[in-house]
Amino acid sequence: MTFGTDISSKPRAAEVTNISPFGIWLLAADGQEYFVPYSEYPVFESAAIKDIADVQTDILGNMHWSALDVDIELDALCRPQEFPLSFHC
Repeated sequence: MTFGTDISSKPRAAEVTNISPFGIWLLAADGQEYFVPYSEYPVFESAAIKDIADVQTDILGNMHWSALDVDIELDALCRPQEFPLSFHC
């Protein structure tokens, strides 16, 4: 007899695991935890906690915050040196 649910075949969603004075920690769909510093993603620094926590994941594991109009590709967290950021006002 088996108890519980087998989640191995279900896609894993991203989750914000911590919000610090320096950035946020994300548990991504790939099972890895990533630090997202405010210095590289300043939109999160003044955002409401409820908006930061409301992260959606697409089928590729890329993350989207609707209320903040922010997208972060999982590859950008895995290999940030290959994805230089620039912000425009």
